[in-house]
This record gives sequence, structure tokens and C-alpha cells, in this order.
Amino acid sequence: MFTKVNVPQEKSINSQNVSLLAAAIGPDISQKESSDSVSTVEESAILPDAGPTGGLADVNSGNYDRGQISVYVVREGDSLSSIAKMFNVSVSTILWANNLSRGSKIAIGQTLAILPVSGVQHTVKKGDTLLSIAKKYKGDPEEIRLSNGLGENDILDVGAVVIIPDGEMPFTPAKTVRRVTSKLRGAGGPSYDGYYHAPLAHYRETQGLHGYNGVDLAAYLGAPIMAAADGDVILARQGGYNGGYGNYVVIAHSNGTQTLYAHMLSVQAFEGQHVEQGQVIGYEGSTGRSTGPHLHFEVRGARNPF
Repeated sequence: MFTKVNVPQEKSINSQNVSLLAAAIGPDISQKESSDSVSTVEESAILPDAGPTGGLADVNSGNYDRGQISVYVVREGDSLSSIAKMFNVSVSTILWANNLSRGSKIAIGQTLAILPVSGVQHTVKKGDTLLSIAKKYKGDPEEIRLSNGLGENDILDVGAVVIIPDGEMPFTPAKTVRRVTSKLRGAGGPSYDGYYHAPLAHYRETQGLHGYNGVDLAAYLGAPIMAAADGDVILARQGGYNGGYGNYVVIAHSNGTQTLYAHMLSVQAFEGQHVEQGQVIGYEGSTGRSTGPHLHFEVRGARNPF
């Protein structure tokens, strides 16, 4: 689903913005901090094993359509910090989702995926390392490094704030329940019987609903992946980690939903392309955060029929 972005001048949007997906719903950061300067980041979840989750918002009216992937085209005068402020996300979130490193320059016309992160924020103290922080919040060191735009040999600066994707605050009551909740988002919604066809000709389900209303379907390495329904390709990313998705495609459909196809070996679609149901858009692979060849398939805005 596309939403035209008409933002007042004070939000730094002007006529150079094309009609794309509007600003993502920013994470709700609690104002309460413990003695360790920790705050939780809730709402839209981004899970290391499933990839990013976004939200679609009409930034003028405040009407939100949670779960839709957001896209932004860089205009003159933009910076990573100004875009992060506009979308109410961190600069690190944008870096991670777009395979950018600290100090990266953005160019006019460049397309950015805006993918809010859910997890825990931690203020670095003397002696902290990625391993110690990951252990404390039950996170993944590599996810922490990537999500915060850190190089392999970077030293954590005391006082810096890092995000632990899908992390848990230590000693939180009923944390098992909270963990289960964060592992599945976006399930439910309307059921469009017969609307979505299987994205693989033959497959076996290797994992049920998880992440953002996604399932894992496996066939064989290189199996053709097909569009589940007619629609327009809004994201087609070939190369890079892409927040855990690896090579992936997002298609917007006429019923207001989106489908996402992740971990591809290669992408055979391009942004702006109209695809028909059953058209090959890529091939099954194991890119991004993946333990073996499979397709991670999400339906955003409706029930996942698979």
C-alpha cells in the first residue's frame, strides 16, 4: 500500500519527495531508566532470525497502518541524522537496514528502507564489550555490531548508546511471556482466501509463524520463488545483510497488503516493477541471518495462509 507523504515544512519535507511509503512508526522508548541506563524499545519488532519490521504512517494525520515496510528517497539537504529524526528512529537503525557503515555518505535519489528496531538500549560503561552486553541482555554479538554500525575492531565508547535487537532486560518478571510475545508480530487481520498462492511450487514448512507474521518454507537451493499475488515491487535488495533478510523482495498488493520474500540466492525483480501472480522474482537461498536454504515469507496486513 502506498501513502502520499504531505508533510508540513517544519518536518523538513518538500516537493522533492515522491509519493512513496510514509514515515515508519517509531519505536516507543520508555522514559523509565534503571541504574544501568536501560530502556526498552517496543511496538514494531525486528527479530534477528526473521529480519526487520516496519510500520506505515501518514505523518500528517497520525493514522498508522502497522507492519508495512517504509521507503524513503533521499533529497537535497538530507543527512542520516535528519532522516532518523523525521522517522523517529535511530541513525543506527538506518545504517543496519541499508548496509551502511558509520560515516557513510548518502546521495540524492538514494532509496532507504526505514526499519524500526525493537529490543533494549544500553548505555556503555567502562569495561563493557559486545560479548558482555550480549550476554547480559540475551542478544547476539553480531546482531549488536551490525545494528549499531560498528566495525569488527571498533571499541565501544563509554557513554555511547547501543541497541540490542530482540534483547531482554535482566531480571524482568515474566520475561518468558514477553519473549514469546516479541517473537510473533502482525498475525491475524483479514483472511483473503485464495488471494495468495504458494511462493514455491513444492515446499515443506520448516518453521511456523514467527517474526512478523512469517513462515519458513524450504525446497532446494535455487528453487524459483514466485510472487504470491499481483503487485508492485517496492523493495528489491541484492547483496548485503539487510537487517537479517539478506537478498529480499517486498511486493505491495492492491488489497493494501504486502508480501516479503527473504534469504534469496538471487533477486530477479526490480523496484517499481509490476509483477503477476506466479512470476519468478528470485531463487531460494540462505543469505542474511539464515542457517540453511529456505524462504522466509511474510504477509503484512492479513493472515498468512501458509
